[in-house]
Amino acid sequence: MNKLMYLWFAVKTVFCTCQPDHKINDFKKVRSQYKISKIGKLPAVASESSGLANGSAPGLFITHNDSGGSAALYEFDLSGKLISTKNVPDAKNVDWEDLTKDGEGNFYIGDFGNNGTPREKFDVYRFNEKQQATEKISFHYAAQKSAARINDKPAFDCESVFYHQKNLYLFSKNWDKNKYVKLYRVPATPGSYTLTAMDSIRINSQVTAADISPDGKTFALLTYGKVLLFGVEGSSIDFNKPLGCFRFVKKQNEALLFLNNTDMLVTNEQGDIYRITYK
Repeated sequence: MNKLMYLWFAVKTVFCTCQPDHKINDFKKVRSQYKISKIGKLPAVASESSGLANGSAPGLFITHNDSGGSAALYEFDLSGKLISTKNVPDAKNVDWEDLTKDGEGNFYIGDFGNNGTPREKFDVYRFNEKQQATEKISFHYAAQKSAARINDKPAFDCESVFYHQKNLYLFSKNWDKNKYVKLYRVPATPGSYTLTAMDSIRINSQVTAADISPDGKTFALLTYGKVLLFGVEGSSIDFNKPLGCFRFVKKQNEALLFLNNTDMLVTNEQGDIYRITYK
């Protein structure tokens, strides 16, 4: 990140607060319920960590780099040691932005960033390490008529996804001048799909990662400057049950993972690892 970009980012995160979320969407003030601790550094090879998933054993985790990096996943422990590198066959890192995993060992790698060269088609790679097989879930947005930008910003961009009950749930990054984050769903099955927004919510910050708790009762959105928590009623994923919001200003936050039903792991593109612990 060059100095001008870092200055812009620093100013943006400093002024990112939960006040609009408390007022507009009735998020509760929950910062006092959490302890935030810096617990380590990522391996040097993961220089732009942009996604997180559980690894091959307890205490091991998987990450990947942002756009233009190798088509590879990196397994590490919380001491920062690189445990293994998993090359993803038949895949290209155009703009990898987030990572999730199902109960059968399939990784879903979101190649759906749109910050660089404008694009109309987006992909999620479903990678099975045991079979060394990669399949593609491709999609475009129903409302997207072209790759054109608005005020030099992508009209359609996504950096966050999680797996839940055989579906992938995606959240727009939120370049919209009206500050609405949109929710999309796509089957976790290879194919080509057209996505229409299922729900939206006004959030005055850009969403960079998402995850759902192991019990499926809570999902979280990570933004530049805060974490927002939502409750899940039944099997429906939507924005109907905002729970809480708290500030999390730790440089360029890009990846989030639930460690259990309350605690979370967060990494940023500067290589820092944080644990968010429910008191």
